[in-house]
Amino acid sequence: MKMVNPCDVKRVSLLTTGGTIEKTYDPLHGVLQNDVSVLDVMLSSLELEGVTLDQESVMNKDSLEMNETDHAMIAEAVIQRAATHDGVIVVHGTDRLAETGETIFRMAGDSLTAPVVLTGAMRPWILRTSDALQNLTEALLAVRLLAAGVYVCMHNNVLRFPGVVKNRAALKFEHANQVQDEEGQ
Repeated sequence: MKMVNPCDVKRVSLLTTGGTIEKTYDPLHGVLQNDVSVLDVMLSSLELEGVTLDQESVMNKDSLEMNETDHAMIAEAVIQRAATHDGVIVVHGTDRLAETGETIFRMAGDSLTAPVVLTGAMRPWILRTSDALQNLTEALLAVRLLAAGVYVCMHNNVLRFPGVVKNRAALKFEHANQVQDEEGQ
């Protein structure tokens, strides 16, 4: 796998779709929901030297509410941005992140000229025990280092599509053959 020079300034498209990473607490109803994005707050706490971010919301949904049309809409946005940017990060809910990654992989084929990195969080950013900031930070680094392709980056791990699945018991992403191997043991 060819690595790119991380010292070069990279133009990165940051596409948001909602998901747990962006959930906020609604005190009126006592629920966590996708109401407003918290990514600006998260990004303002980071040193982003060498990166120019173009942030855009594709949708603001809990991924459990997503369907094939939503996955295709995200994939189309990714393919368009990958043609004009050095990399694309998709902030996504973890429940259907793998379906979106597979859709991007299937629709783009070998045409991607930039890395596409999907990331999210198992716990909302507003919680003290959230993995959101770590995962966003790792995705920002990964998109500068990886070759063209579709990846998920979470929990200090990068996996390339196809074949990535969410291991719900372990609350992490793995390749499908890893999950089968673990279940067989």
